[in-house]
Amino acid sequence: MLKSHSCGELRATDVGAKVTLGGWVNRRRDHGGLVFIDLRDHDGVVQVVFNPKEAQSAYAVAETVRGEYVLRVSGTVGKRPAGTENSALPTGEIEVRAHEAEVLNPAKTPPFYISDETDVEELLRLKYRYLDLRRETMHANIVMRARMNDYIRSFMNGRGFVEIETPCLGAPTPEGARDYLVPSRVHAGHFYALPQSPQQLKQVLMVAGFERYYQIARCFRDEDVRADRQPEFTQLDIEISFADEEDLIQLMEELYSGMFETLRPDLKQVKPYPRLTYEEAMKRFGSDKPDLRFGMELAEFSEALRSTEFGVFRTVIGSGGVVRGLCVPGGAEMSRKQVDDLTTFVQQYGARGLVSMAFAGEGAMDGLTAEDVRSPVAKFFSVEEAREIVRLAGAKRGDMILMVADRPQAANKALDPLRRELGRRLGLVDDSTRHFMFVTNFPLFEWSNEDERWYSVTHPFTAPLAEEEHLLDSDTGAAHSRSYDLVCNGWEVGGGS
Repeated sequence: MLKSHSCGELRATDVGAKVTLGGWVNRRRDHGGLVFIDLRDHDGVVQVVFNPKEAQSAYAVAETVRGEYVLRVSGTVGKRPAGTENSALPTGEIEVRAHEAEVLNPAKTPPFYISDETDVEELLRLKYRYLDLRRETMHANIVMRARMNDYIRSFMNGRGFVEIETPCLGAPTPEGARDYLVPSRVHAGHFYALPQSPQQLKQVLMVAGFERYYQIARCFRDEDVRADRQPEFTQLDIEISFADEEDLIQLMEELYSGMFETLRPDLKQVKPYPRLTYEEAMKRFGSDKPDLRFGMELAEFSEALRSTEFGVFRTVIGSGGVVRGLCVPGGAEMSRKQVDDLTTFVQQYGARGLVSMAFAGEGAMDGLTAEDVRSPVAKFFSVEEAREIVRLAGAKRGDMILMVADRPQAANKALDPLRRELGRRLGLVDDSTRHFMFVTNFPLFEWSNEDERWYSVTHPFTAPLAEEEHLLDSDTGAAHSRSYDLVCNGWEVGGGS
């Protein structure tokens, strides 16, 4: 081996040991007579000291190197002088005093500094991907992914599951996105489809008698790229015979909670994982993947304002729309500009506007007066309507209620990102928490105006709720499925049926 130790493994217990290291120059500092190099490899960073009085040839090499040079260094581990320790590094108590040094590979000046603190345009990072992957965060993500895969395999194998690899070239199947097609050379004019998931193949395995299957599967979906959508991705795929959704939900909670406790014990979890039906999630949060790390639930004002003098609300409600909103704690302190910024924000998501109503004064809210209500449209609302709005939203004096009037789906589409944005701005989101939850009973079908037909929301093999099977012929859109999603901090991270 060209090195005896990794850069990140040396500790104070290694003082006096002779070591040979190999890695990249992370940082070089010339202190006039001494050269300090932070040497980086896959395991971490260690400080190497080059002293011409101890090793002139090694010092001469150190004078020539620059960032991202690849070095091989031999030396002795020593304690850092008192007061120069670096508590931010696992190796911060020690340094390596170089005896020999060799440049294994010189480097040109990189197009960007290899550091997590450097703000680099994504296109430049992707162009020089091999440099981007040297950054600590990117490296740690890849290592963590490998550890997660190892944990998953151990967990599943320990519960009697068999890992089975299914083919990637097959026939197209109707799922949630378009297929990627691969032309066949042997059968001209025919195509293979890359799998959106191994859905049919794993069901073949169940029929064949493999009762517990899993696979860390590559999947391909031709759909628009978003923060949580990629054309090519990996998923943990599971199928169980002689089981129902409750068995799968319990299995997933056990897997995820155990994995985070083992691999990221520094992160907090809420257990048991809460469950909401699709209808409950949409009503309370305007989203089927809500972030439960903070409250600020939505409120419905439509019935209370059906006869309001505010024409915009009355017209929307009369045409089948809704007035929905949320209460911002302490929001009465927000400036007009801040409210205008939030109005512009929701307009990006299709909202036509945002109505604000703040509450001043003192005393109980049932004593609210017209003078206590601060709103550009306050004159259109009676005191009774204002008090009912307060009651429905759970507002207090000093709070502000923000309202959107539109079709139900459009109102939710604006209020969900507004809630998340306010949670971020107000510091309500705890980044040290991974708040998992399950959303259940999704709609079974959705109507396509373009194709004038019903499509499965998940996939055609999803079963309806037993008590709603009679709706399939009479009221198809009202039927719900025996399906569920696993959500974490507002992101969908899994699902099944």
